[in-house]
Amino acid sequence: MSKFSAWIGERAPGLDATYRKHMTEYYAPKNFNLWYYFGSLALLVLINQIVTGIFLTMNYNPSAAGAFDSVQYIMRDVQWGWLIRYMHTTGASLFFVVVFLHMFRGLLYGSYQKPRELVWLLGMLIFLTLMAEAFMGYVLPWGNMSFWGAKVIVSLFGTVPVVGNDLVEWIMGDFLPADATLNRFFALHVVALPIVLLLLVVLHLAALHEVGSNNPDGVDVKHGPKGNRWSPTAPVDGIPFHPYYTLKDLVGVGVFLIVAAFIIFFAPTFGGWFLEHDNSIPANNLLTPAQIKPVWYFTAFYAIVRMVPSAFGTAFWGVLGMFGSIALLFALPWIDGGKVRSIRYRGTGYKVGLMVFVLSFFCLMALGMDLTDEYFPRIFGSGIDLTTWDNVFGRFWTLVYFGYFVFLWLYTHLGWEKTKPVPERVTMHD
Repeated sequence: MSKFSAWIGERAPGLDATYRKHMTEYYAPKNFNLWYYFGSLALLVLINQIVTGIFLTMNYNPSAAGAFDSVQYIMRDVQWGWLIRYMHTTGASLFFVVVFLHMFRGLLYGSYQKPRELVWLLGMLIFLTLMAEAFMGYVLPWGNMSFWGAKVIVSLFGTVPVVGNDLVEWIMGDFLPADATLNRFFALHVVALPIVLLLLVVLHLAALHEVGSNNPDGVDVKHGPKGNRWSPTAPVDGIPFHPYYTLKDLVGVGVFLIVAAFIIFFAPTFGGWFLEHDNSIPANNLLTPAQIKPVWYFTAFYAIVRMVPSAFGTAFWGVLGMFGSIALLFALPWIDGGKVRSIRYRGTGYKVGLMVFVLSFFCLMALGMDLTDEYFPRIFGSGIDLTTWDNVFGRFWTLVYFGYFVFLWLYTHLGWEKTKPVPERVTMHD
């Protein structure tokens, strides 16, 4: 192995330097906790999606006539095809689970604040690309919900003034989702967007390793004059990412794979959340599902579209609200003017505001999944007007969602926040 490494080093000397910079000589803070598993888990799921997706494309037919049948062929006739598909569909939902938790960790510990604004922006671009990738993948099985979901979501672009109808026709390639839609979505889902996603992930990691990782205390690791036992120039409060955190991440990977395996083998549809029942029948433009709704990880944003009142006969303001709810996350490094990063040392107002913001996201998600139609009659009686209750409930939590960003700007820029003293060095907790 040493001879092989020397042979590689002579022909590609930059590889060894890159490996040292990003692995053995990249010093991460000592006090990483449970929340820091989700970044590596997101990378693991990305690899799973790419590998399983390659195998699925070998038997998939991207045409309106053959797409649904080809998926059934994969499930029933291709050896282990059912397993590959369930790994892919379960992986899609688990991808969003770990990404949402990864983003929440950034909110907890202020990982978007200076000097990590670029890391956050690249992460948000990954999130936006992932949403586009997931939507196009959701359409490809060409079940009935895939067809109507594509029609409804793409039709939202028709609310754009002047060019809306032309934009919808350009995206679909037809007046309705059809062969042209499937072909271009297939090309984007399999080739274009994965390339963009991989590029953004590389840039995200490169930007992170330039400024260093944040930590639960939100303080920069100190570079002492004598360094530590690994290197005289290493930070006193840091340890090499490899082998310490690579081995630690393997524990998280093991637990995650157990959970994923349980879902794949015992509950692959997850009660209709991961694979909807309406997608088990072929696409039919004459058979509208009883409830047209996107898959669970889009429902909070879809609820905002529904809750913003239409004006002048158009849902443009709802669509604008949906995109605005994502754009505000991009602007978070400049909205939050807090003097400290970590929630451990921030004011009570910030802690309460963040919890209410998370609650608003879950409530909007429940509304978008139509869970309110099931539980409101149980709570308030069967005689209630569901439309009125949904509107009151949804519009209240939509205002709370957007109000959080207004509150955060006022709370931090006007000097209302009273913070706790921040330690000079990272602290270790048992």
